[in-house]
Amino acid sequence: MISFARHQFPPAIIRHAVCLYIRFTLSYRDVEDLLAERGLDVSYETVRRWVLKFGPVFARELRRRRPRPTSQWHLDEMAVKIAGAQFWLWRAVDDEGEVLDLLVQGRRNKAAAVKLMRKLLKKQGFAPEVLVTDKLGSYGAAKAEIGLSARHERACARTIGLKIRISRHGDASADAALQIAGISPALSVDSRGCTKHLQR
Repeated sequence: MISFARHQFPPAIIRHAVCLYIRFTLSYRDVEDLLAERGLDVSYETVRRWVLKFGPVFARELRRRRPRPTSQWHLDEMAVKIAGAQFWLWRAVDDEGEVLDLLVQGRRNKAAAVKLMRKLLKKQGFAPEVLVTDKLGSYGAAKAEIGLSARHERACARTIGLKIRISRHGDASADAALQIAGISPALSVDSRGCTKHLQR
C-alpha cells in the first residue's frame, strides 16, 4: 500500500504529475507548467521530489500487475554515450514486446551477458523456453555457463532491434524504466541498431 501521508496534494495529483514526467519524458518545469494550466500551483522542485519518492514505487506496483511474460525472450545490446563515455545498454523483452529488463554495462562480453541473464532469471522467477539474440558469441557462452536449457535462436541485429524498441517515441514501460534509472530514454538509433547519442 502506497502512503501519501503528510503530502499537501491528493494522491491523484501526485500520481498524475509523476506519470506525466515518466511517460512523456518531460522536464520537471514542463510538468509544473502543465499543472499550472489546470490551476494547480506545484513547483518543479516538488515534482522532482515526488518522482524520486514515488517513481520506483509506482514502477513496482505496475510490475506486480503485469501478466506473466511469455517464454520467448529477445535479448540485444546497443552502444550508448553517457556523459561522453561509451557504455552498452543490454535489453530484454518477451515475444509480445513487454520490456523485461535493462542493464547498462561498461563492456560487451560474456560477463555482461551472464549478469543480464542472471538478473532476468531472478527477476522473472522462471527460465525461458526460447532465447533470441543477435550473433554475438557472448550470449551462447553465457547460456552455457548458467546452464540454461532454452533453445537459442540467432537473428540479425536489425531484426532484434525491431522487436526491442527503446526510443523517445517507443514503449512506455521502457521509457519509464530508463527515467526511473536516471537515464533519459531519448536515444537516437542508426540503421544498425546502434545509438548515435544519448541525451541526459
